Amino acid sequence: MPALIRTARTAGLLYLGLAIAGAVGFLLIRPQLFVADDPGATLANLVEHESLARAGVAFELLIVVTQALAAAWFYRLFRAVDPLGAGGVAAFGLVNAIAVLVSAALLATAVEVARDPVGDTAATVQLLYLVSGNLWGVGALFFGLWLIPMGGCVLRSGWMPRPLGWVLIGGGIGYLLGAFLGYLVPDAPAVADALAFPATVGEFWMIGYLLVRGVRRHALPEAPSDRPSPAPAPAA
Repeated sequence: MPALIRTARTAGLLYLGLAIAGAVGFLLIRPQLFVADDPGATLANLVEHESLARAGVAFELLIVVTQALAAAWFYRLFRAVDPLGAGGVAAFGLVNAIAVLVSAALLATAVEVARDPVGDTAATVQLLYLVSGNLWGVGALFFGLWLIPMGGCVLRSGWMPRPLGWVLIGGGIGYLLGAFLGYLVPDAPAVADALAFPATVGEFWMIGYLLVRGVRRHALPEAPSDRPSPAPAPAA
């Protein structure tokens, strides 16, 4: 398998891991533990379902690992055709990974406080979960920012369908706007969700393309790692 396709499929596999870890940790496990308007219920959930709470921390750590590695592999994939865009994907992805890393530390602290109560345990646990949730809220800025240069790399390289590049750019802008609207207009969550929809489409399209096709075949001879070595000059 050509090196460029291996790199593309590895990036797709890491991106898929990121999507699965995020869906399980943030969308599935967290709602079963955190009750927004009832600190006592949140505390009771952590005490009664400690294993689930620890699994939530583990999935957040998995998000960090897959996000950081995906950022590195996307840089490796696109650096030859768009160094600035590839660097933007890597940098914004790593910042988002750091935000989730801090969130994971807060969730781990909540589990420990629930296990060994200190002071007003319910209020402390609720506060930790609220800060964790807001880290995800503000981190959406950088998740949006990483999609924009990713879409630009798709357009400049020509290695993937051009509509995919535009969907990624539009999805990234939607993420950015949704992050601001989430705080400016908190009573309209449906609008923020609608703005994030193009990003979801673009992400899964990107994952599928990387895993199935990797890159378009015409890109392979242009990849630095796949260029044949020049023939030696004839002897004089």
